[in-house]
Amino acid sequence: MESGPLAPRPALLYREWRSAIPGAVRWRTVGSAGPALILPDGCMDVIVIDGRAIVAGPDAVAARVPGHEGAPYDGLRFPSGLLPQLLGIAADELTGLRVDLSDVLPQRRITHSAEPEDLAAALLDGVDLDPRIDVIAARLQEGRTVGEAASEVGLGERALHRLALRSFGYGPKTLARIQRFQRAARRIRAGGALGEVAASSGYADQAHLTREVRVLTGSTPRVLFAPERVHR
Repeated sequence: MESGPLAPRPALLYREWRSAIPGAVRWRTVGSAGPALILPDGCMDVIVIDGRAIVAGPDAVAARVPGHEGAPYDGLRFPSGLLPQLLGIAADELTGLRVDLSDVLPQRRITHSAEPEDLAAALLDGVDLDPRIDVIAARLQEGRTVGEAASEVGLGERALHRLALRSFGYGPKTLARIQRFQRAARRIRAGGALGEVAASSGYADQAHLTREVRVLTGSTPRVLFAPERVHR
């Protein structure tokens, strides 16, 4: 599979709203000429770019991807662990990749549609979802330990790790790390002071927050979330 593009999301052109697909978010934007910095969020997207459907795999660290200037982008962001079940493919096969939907979806299951929500609805039809996956993602988001999450769904930690790779694209500790980063990102964007954000998001202190943001994105929080920068 070859990697492909994912659109940048200019602040004045990007909009999102709740999808009819449970837990998913619809979004639309128009591509710009420069590359976009896509921050890791533990999710996967189906994106129709000027009529071409692609899958954006999970990112373990921030990804710089090229844009298509002026192209319309219509996306559906799935909650952690859902899209791999619909596609019938392990998430870790797509980690860090953007690929054509036709490369990962058996032809008999492709619905001819320019709407990612219609594609998702067709994929959901007749699929038995694994209820453990939502529980794992939710418990890690709450700050539970990997051992606690494993115990709640009746798995050992090694079995949980294997399930997480297939479902999220990386192990449960990495998912929890990304979820913590996203909690901090939302609070920083809302104007929170870095020290307060660190304490409320599960970091030991502001220095810990800064180190983690640098590891995941290559930038410090002050640079990454400067008002003129735009990220997913």
